[in-house]
This record gives sequence, C-alpha cells and structure tokens, in this order.
Amino acid sequence: MIFVVEDDHSIRELVLYSLRNTGLECIGFNDGEEFFAELRIHKPELVILDIMLPKEDGLSILRKIRAMRTIADLPVIMLTAKDTEYDAVVGLDMGADDYIKKPFGVMEFIARVKRLIERTKKTINAETRLVFENIEVDIPKHLVNINGKEVVLSLKEFDLLCFLIRSKNIVHSRETLLSQVWGYDYATETRTIDAHIMSLRQKLGDEGKYVQTIRGVGYKIGEIE
Repeated sequence: MIFVVEDDHSIRELVLYSLRNTGLECIGFNDGEEFFAELRIHKPELVILDIMLPKEDGLSILRKIRAMRTIADLPVIMLTAKDTEYDAVVGLDMGADDYIKKPFGVMEFIARVKRLIERTKKTINAETRLVFENIEVDIPKHLVNINGKEVVLSLKEFDLLCFLIRSKNIVHSRETLLSQVWGYDYATETRTIDAHIMSLRQKLGDEGKYVQTIRGVGYKIGEIE
C-alpha cells in the first residue's frame, strides 16, 4: 500500500490513477492530519509526500515520521514544485529517500516508485551483521548500533552505510552510489548522494569521520590516513 499526501486534487488523482493502473494499491490524503489518522491503523510500504501542504508542510510531516520509532524507516519520496533545489535538499538531509520535481513524467515517476519499493523489499545478500570500527549493523532487524547505542537511519542511509562497509576502503563515485544504492542512473541527481552522506556522517557522530570525501572522485568508508 502506498500513501499519497498531496493537496492538489488534480495531481493527487493523476498519481493515484497512475499507480493503480500499474497494479499498485494506494490511498490519497489531502493533508497531514488525514495521513497520520490512517497511519495509526495501517503502515504503508511507501509514502509519496508533497512539500507544500495546508496546515502542516511536508518537511514537518517527514520530520515526525523519522522521529517515530515504529515508522522511522518508511521509504519517502518528496514531491516539490519549486524551481530551487533548496527544499528537496533539505528533505534529503532530513531523511527522504528520493525527490521528484513537478511537473514530472508519469513513466519516470512510476519507474522510480517501483525501484524504491523493490529495493525496500530486497534482502541485502545473505549477511546478517556488518561491523566497522565501533559501528555494528544488524541487517535483518535494520538496526545500527555504535558502542551499544542505537542510531536511527532512514532506509537509504541504512543501505548506503551497508554498501560502504561492504566495500570499505574502496572509493565510489557519486554515479556508482546512485546506481548501486538507489537503483537508477541520473547524473543530475548526484546531489542526492551528497545530502545522504552529510546526514549519515551527522547521525554516526564521532564514527562519521570514517565516511570520507575523496576530492574529485567520490566517497568511501575506511581508516583515516
């Protein structure tokens, strides 16, 4: 089930129609109040969230989602009609998994929704535990602990951390990370990587220093040289 939070009736109906036409179940909501009321009853597999909403904007709703332990890992795609990337980048910093600008092409929109759902459901290899320095990752439980203290990550932050640890000391370009972790290849979307790296470092605290920027190349996790 996909929850779509969009106050523009025509856009909401277009999104719902497009999703249902490809066999995906979905429910539409006009604002955050309606969304959270339904969320108390059902947990969706994905949320499509407009930034500009009445009563409470999408960024505030996203902040609440990431702060609630039971739904903190919900995959969220942000919709933005603004020309500036500011709101989209802020959303990514706050834990959004992707963002799509309006107006958008229906085929690309559906493709990105399906990729995110597939990657959410996919079990990452047969590993159950990853360790790097003081970072411990329990893959089946989707838990990250540092010195015994849990760190709450979004779905994509978690996937990104796992990928970096598995390939520790290997430098990956933004394009490679976008392809391997997000499952698509759009050169213009590499700011998504930068925002998630920044957020991941902050959440890892002192251990964030191991997530390194290699100027002109990309990112890696490894020992400090």
